[in-house]
Amino acid sequence: MREFAFELRLCAHLERSYPVVARQLGTSVRAAGGRIVDVVCLTRGPEFDARTRLTPHAIPVAAIEADVGVGRWRRVTAAFDGSPARARDLAERGHEAGFFDLDRRDGHAVVRRTARYPDWVGDLVGIENKPDLGEPGDLDAQLRHDVSLGVLDYAVLATESYVTRAHLNRLPPDVGVWRVDVDAAEPIEVVREPTRLDADGWGLEPGDAHPGRREVATVPPSEKATQRRRVAERAYGKGWRTYDLPACANAQRGREAGVETLPDCAYKDRLVDPASECGPACPGYAAGDAPDVDPEAERAARQAWDPDASSARTQAGLGRWTND
Repeated sequence: MREFAFELRLCAHLERSYPVVARQLGTSVRAAGGRIVDVVCLTRGPEFDARTRLTPHAIPVAAIEADVGVGRWRRVTAAFDGSPARARDLAERGHEAGFFDLDRRDGHAVVRRTARYPDWVGDLVGIENKPDLGEPGDLDAQLRHDVSLGVLDYAVLATESYVTRAHLNRLPPDVGVWRVDVDAAEPIEVVREPTRLDADGWGLEPGDAHPGRREVATVPPSEKATQRRRVAERAYGKGWRTYDLPACANAQRGREAGVETLPDCAYKDRLVDPASECGPACPGYAAGDAPDVDPEAERAARQAWDPDASSARTQAGLGRWTND
């Protein structure tokens, strides 16, 4: 629980400095779910504001990369690679995200973009949280994955522990190190600045380990670019408030300054993980309503994210059309 509370409180602080902060995002290219980064922060690219006006939802990368423009309708089955079923599914998902208009012309399902996709992402900053360096777990392998693959622009370790020279020597030299005290006036002490990773070049992605060897896959820049876009879109759509506050009389509004949506518990007098700690099995459980808070409104007030953004002009789905 220490790491969960540390992560939430760090995110609450980071959103003062970064326009997008998200938790638990996969960065692996070849191994789905192979590397989950604790926190990913985004900086502003040149057209960031255009992205906030487009849609509050994550846009599927396949929709972004499809041969679909703004002004011209295209048949759904011609716009996407693969089977007609896959094409219709991607068109629906892009429409649900607010990125596509859908219609039916001359007996065919057709699609167009609601707006041009902007160049909105600056840097991707990945943060691995390890409050206690005395229990490092897979820390070394996780950080070496980040550095060798290079999907992120920067990799950072955040800890509450006192950081010694021995700790620094065991970490990849490109990884930055923050010592964090979320109760301090200045919560982050930069022990070592991160070095920019080669996000535009080839990457090496570690795979399965075997006795005496480890599988490694080379990843071309084009695949890394697609994954970077996927990570950015997931971060924008997801944010870091990815939990539900518990329906319990002891659940209360967060006590952090300006952040009411943290899962605080009066019985345990600390932050809790609702998914693993709350419910009838908890000795402090008492049936009641969850605290009356609005995570979307709080995120909109504290980050560059508009829950009501929409560039859509036509609201039509493909669900009632079974063939092209």
